[in-house]
Amino acid sequence: MLAEPFRHADLRDLPATKVRDAIRRGRYDRHTAGLAPGKLQCNLAILPAAHALDFLRFCQRNPKPCPVVGVSDTGNPMMPTLGHDIDIRTDVPRYRVFRDGVLTEEVTDISALWRDDLVTVALGCSFTFENALMGAGIPVRHIETDTTVPMYRSNIDLVPAGPFGGTMVVTMRPIHKDRVADAWRISAAFPQAHGAPIGQGDAANFGISDLGAPQWGEPVEIRPDEVPVYWACGVTPQNVLQAANLPLCITHAPGHMLIADVAEDAETTVLPPA
Repeated sequence: MLAEPFRHADLRDLPATKVRDAIRRGRYDRHTAGLAPGKLQCNLAILPAAHALDFLRFCQRNPKPCPVVGVSDTGNPMMPTLGHDIDIRTDVPRYRVFRDGVLTEEVTDISALWRDDLVTVALGCSFTFENALMGAGIPVRHIETDTTVPMYRSNIDLVPAGPFGGTMVVTMRPIHKDRVADAWRISAAFPQAHGAPIGQGDAANFGISDLGAPQWGEPVEIRPDEVPVYWACGVTPQNVLQAANLPLCITHAPGHMLIADVAEDAETTVLPPA
């Protein structure tokens, strides 16, 4: 008989290693916001080595949405610079598989898809700074409601590299008008997790027509005394990879991140030997 799946609340106070173990054993496949507080959470881009250098150039030119925090060796599914015994094939709650630019499946294990020419690029995630916001008494609405942060296509152009380019994806969090400056200051301290916001206020200024209809995630309530604040989002590289029409690429599902062992405010993501 299969074990019962874990709820988000069951994992909230567990260390990163225990959360990854639950994911690896197929007992948790939901969003990771608020899990393993204090640990770096990562977006993923897994692609053939033939395209990896151009993709890394793209990330270097667009550090706000694409802050690189780890890169695997070619063909190696382990990520020793991010944690001990991280297996990228099993340790993410949900993956998206793209073939020739088309989303073909969403799975919880990519072991059967792994190839010797694949490279994993790990990118910082805004979930990381949310713990600091909450620690400062700034509520994070999608965590309060146990939903996935709303994400939107914007009109902000990216700097292209090789086949990779397009516009930025942004996340939105409603912040009380009296705490907006604090939210900017606090998140700016986490450049590996998108850093300070890219803007605030009227969604139309960012090419967003309806905050109630995000392209990814779920809408959240914006109260009369709150201001919509926008951050660069790690779904940006997923969009860029899809538009490049690579024969194969794999990403995390939006909101379903890799949780690393390194601290969210670490100056380096390299771990000492076990």
